[in-house]
Amino acid sequence: MTQTSTPSTLNALQSAPAPSGEWVVAALYQFRAVPDAPALHAELKRLCTTLGLCGTLIVAPEGLNGTVAGSRDAITALHTQLLTLGFDRMEYKESRAPAQPFKRMKVRLKKEIVTLGVEVQPRELVGHYLDPEAWNDLLDDPDVVVIDTRNRYEHQAGTFEGALDPQTDSFREFPQWLDEHADQLKGKKVAMFCTGGIRCEKSTSLLLQRGYQDVFHLQGGILRYLEAMPVERSRWQGECFVFDERVTVGHGLQPGQAEMCWSCGWPLKAADRQHPHFERGVSCEHCYGDTTEAQKAAFRERQQWHDEQQGQGRRPEVTP
Repeated sequence: MTQTSTPSTLNALQSAPAPSGEWVVAALYQFRAVPDAPALHAELKRLCTTLGLCGTLIVAPEGLNGTVAGSRDAITALHTQLLTLGFDRMEYKESRAPAQPFKRMKVRLKKEIVTLGVEVQPRELVGHYLDPEAWNDLLDDPDVVVIDTRNRYEHQAGTFEGALDPQTDSFREFPQWLDEHADQLKGKKVAMFCTGGIRCEKSTSLLLQRGYQDVFHLQGGILRYLEAMPVERSRWQGECFVFDERVTVGHGLQPGQAEMCWSCGWPLKAADRQHPHFERGVSCEHCYGDTTEAQKAAFRERQQWHDEQQGQGRRPEVTP
């Protein structure tokens, strides 16, 4: 049975002020059986509304996953309440954003907290967890195949040197890629990573179910690595794509320098923005040929409106 918010927690939520400056961003997940996912969904939707949070939480029978932002008091209150609700083994990381990083709050009820499309049992059958130091050591092993389990546009923003890019557009394509590259992985140690740890944790479960033996993943994902690993000893190259308006973050989880193409969603580095097909808010080299001139004209109008809103000190509600 899902627990409900205690009076003290509700009082804290009701008194939590909206951030006037820096926002606290919490990325979290936990694979854990949820006997009554609809009830938990309703409970968290009510709590997040009371908090005034923005971001996304996904609730499923297999657990909880999401990234949310709010004031320091609000995020602390939500974290405390999730612990009370039994999520006491969360992968949980905080970072900062200079402005509101999400437009609104969405609490969704789904079949999976991250969609792989095949049934696996994470936390019951998983690979070896590696902290950032152990991950660095493993990268030097010549018998290790390192796989980036993220989507191709995320890989483009940054990755670990030598990591394989499956060139997927969604996580549910990963099982097929694994089938097609089984010979490449046979007899090798396999190490996987993703943004926060959830996709590579589920991927290690899939590999173990398919008979692989030496399977590892970066615990806490890239975000934990960038938070903990000093720049001078880092093996990370580039920035890490995040699903909010910061677009990317770097070491210390500081906001990065990439800009998102509003037409296709690709993170664009400074060099990408020098390409002849880049027009802010309209197109980039990845999508220039995919839209008509009429669509580009509409995008230009949208960009003009966006610039006007920024000039008036307003935060535009525009979806890429």
